[in-house]
Amino acid sequence: MQADLKRTGLTDIHEQLGARMVPFAGFLMPIQYTSITEEHRAVRERAGVFDVSHMGEFIFGGADALEAVQRVTVNDVSALSVDQAQYSAMVNEDGGIIDDCVVYRLDDSRYMMVVNASNIAKDWAHISRDLPSDVTLADESENTSLLAVQGPEASRVMAAVTDVPLEELEFYWKRDGSVASVPAIVSRTGYTGELGYELYFDREGSAVVWQALMKAGGGVGLLPCGLAARDTLRLEMRYALYGSDIDETVNPYEAALGWIVKLDKGDFIGRDRLKEVADSGPKRRLVGFRLVERGIPRTGYPVAVDGTEISEVRSGAMSTSLGYGIGTCYLPTEHAKAGTTLAVVIRGKEVAGEVVKPPFYGGGSLNR
Repeated sequence: MQADLKRTGLTDIHEQLGARMVPFAGFLMPIQYTSITEEHRAVRERAGVFDVSHMGEFIFGGADALEAVQRVTVNDVSALSVDQAQYSAMVNEDGGIIDDCVVYRLDDSRYMMVVNASNIAKDWAHISRDLPSDVTLADESENTSLLAVQGPEASRVMAAVTDVPLEELEFYWKRDGSVASVPAIVSRTGYTGELGYELYFDREGSAVVWQALMKAGGGVGLLPCGLAARDTLRLEMRYALYGSDIDETVNPYEAALGWIVKLDKGDFIGRDRLKEVADSGPKRRLVGFRLVERGIPRTGYPVAVDGTEISEVRSGAMSTSLGYGIGTCYLPTEHAKAGTTLAVVIRGKEVAGEVVKPPFYGGGSLNR
């Protein structure tokens, strides 16, 4: 069965390092190398590197490229300067989230959209529908490797391998340069709450870049990290995960992502429905909660308020950094305020918890 799975440019190296490999979104990916806890702590305290080459990259080009990206995303792409990025989403006509994404303005007439691996085919079909004739759309996903270097020591690791002036790279901006002499886009976004960089480069340079990073990070304790630690890190920041926290059954206002919806930018797919939601207010909201009793909230566990089961856990884990159970769920708006008491039903027993303001973990190096 693994023979049917796609491999990134680094799969061989992951296997040589003894990583536990699992199917994920059609790819064979490393879920962990040592332990989730060790990798999680490495990113919080030092630095870690993730292979996220399974993500998709679409390139829009042409005179009407801006118009094309504006039409299929909810944020205002016209606000981007060259080299700037923004977090956004694509929705259907009912306002349901097709995917969340990051959009980069590469130059005056080219844009790159980074999408989730599990949604590459669906997103491509959605974007291609009614695409203006003078706009080119290229899927560079299979040709592109993507590594994420995250942690308080990330700048120190990167400074040894790149010619990009990191001190000039602001949050949600990118610069063109090289990493280990391999041409690359170096951006600063992140999915862990720590200082971090994303490296986009040709798949052929995968091994060279990986080995250079590992050598440069040897002195600071850089560790290769799998998708499991990436998930616990992002959950501590209450960042949304597609397929768990968000999907086509929820809209951005329900998902606490109303801040990325720019209704005044002009027409886009789903705008009319989203305006209705904005005007009336969402009937439910995605919230973060912590357990005040011992327990681990798992995806799918029932969530009860005042003894009545009204929701289920969307994302949940034992927080490595905080030492207690945390999770997300959708609650009716009247129950979505911080301080609301709730319970997660774990093996038939109600375990007490409360709604808390995001993020769960506020001690990261992201803004240092």
